[in-house]
Amino acid sequence: MSSPTVDVVVVANRLPVDLVTGDDGEQRWQAAPGGLVTAVAPALRGRRAAWVGWPGVPDAAPDPFADPAIGEDVTLHPVPLSTDEVAAHYEGAANATLWPLYHDLIAAPVYDRDWWEVHRRVNERFADAAAAVASPGATVWVQDYQLQLVPRMLRERRPDLRIGFFLHIPFPPVELFLQLPWRTEVVEGLLGADLVGFHTPGGARNFRWLARRLCGAEIDDGPIGVREAPGEVRLAGRTTRVGAFPISVESATLAQRGADPATAERAAELRAELGDPETVLLGVDRLDYTKGIGARLEAFGELLDAGRLDPATTVLVQVATPSRERVDAYRRTRDEVERTVGRLNGDHADLGRPVVHYLHRSLPPAELAPLYLAADVMLVTPLRDGMNLVAKEYVATRPDDSGALVLSEFTGAAEELSDAWMINPYDLDGVADAIAEAAAAVRSGDDGAHASMAALRAQVADHDVALWAETFLAALGGA
Repeated sequence: MSSPTVDVVVVANRLPVDLVTGDDGEQRWQAAPGGLVTAVAPALRGRRAAWVGWPGVPDAAPDPFADPAIGEDVTLHPVPLSTDEVAAHYEGAANATLWPLYHDLIAAPVYDRDWWEVHRRVNERFADAAAAVASPGATVWVQDYQLQLVPRMLRERRPDLRIGFFLHIPFPPVELFLQLPWRTEVVEGLLGADLVGFHTPGGARNFRWLARRLCGAEIDDGPIGVREAPGEVRLAGRTTRVGAFPISVESATLAQRGADPATAERAAELRAELGDPETVLLGVDRLDYTKGIGARLEAFGELLDAGRLDPATTVLVQVATPSRERVDAYRRTRDEVERTVGRLNGDHADLGRPVVHYLHRSLPPAELAPLYLAADVMLVTPLRDGMNLVAKEYVATRPDDSGALVLSEFTGAAEELSDAWMINPYDLDGVADAIAEAAAAVRSGDDGAHASMAALRAQVADHDVALWAETFLAALGGA
């Protein structure tokens, strides 16, 4: 089925909805979890737009359609992938090669030539789909590490388009990126865009240096700052602008949800269901080896062992959203986390009162808000993360400036949320100390803790996801 062309096109590895099969055997669409959908979908509201992406099921090829949750004016264009392509492109090149490489080699990347050939072919298919749906002179916004080859491919097919690219994960240090056998192809792929955006200035600087080293591009030597005018990279008569655009959340919506009496009532019920503990610690993460869940659990266990936290009055709630469970590293991570949870409960729980409440499932926003409100201390401890929107969601949801945020310095969010309890997740003593100090500050009603949370909330309120999208698209419009 053909569809009218549109002036704004988002291209992402996944659609903002997933095709799922219910218990009754019927297939239906449901909202897809993840920070990318949360961030990008609001930017399309009120625009006549298209979203190009894989529907989440191998060999499915549904016709273009609209979903009310995304917007009646947004047409979703599924890109079919076979089972073999999902294995090689998504589970292989994207998540066993690029993901670990871009996350500082926390797991060893696999450099498989057959995977990469499929990855290249899939990127071409996405470029073809975007080229077909974009009006003359349209704006096309390509998202994330799975599709880094698309900008150049799309430029070759449609030189009339204005093309932006945003990377939602960290961009690695130069020395690590140079391991990639297809390093020049990736940099050239991104230079097909008019504007390339990163979460932090460091990522933008690394990419700019690589463009000169690998492609012979001319670059501006000036500094790149957050939300400042992007620098320029010039190659073969074209200019690509490169800048830092920290992503955020829908702060006003989260604040309203947090201030809703029904949310507060549910939060109180949750604390009662947890046994009315004095202190509730919370982690909400995809079950990914980059998220530092193991380090957080180990530090919590050491605090319990040392008597610095009392298992009779303290609980940790860990929500671990299932993720990439066919990839070996993710299966190992799940096994390790669940073994640690079992050990902590075996050592410290009383009958009917676990010290760690572990949920291996995704929770919708309506259920997360009361959980954020019920938690005294939010634990965000990734070993490496592009931004981490959970940290911002927690801050935005707290209406009275209560609570505390323990935050890894290796997240993009750390550059903005400097009033958090900052930790190095590789330093277990430091993690344990920060958790204990944050919990004590909240219990005592410390004025400094209130002031810190107020500053964090103001930062997130002033720099919401709408500002992120507007700033990026305005810079792209001026490219």
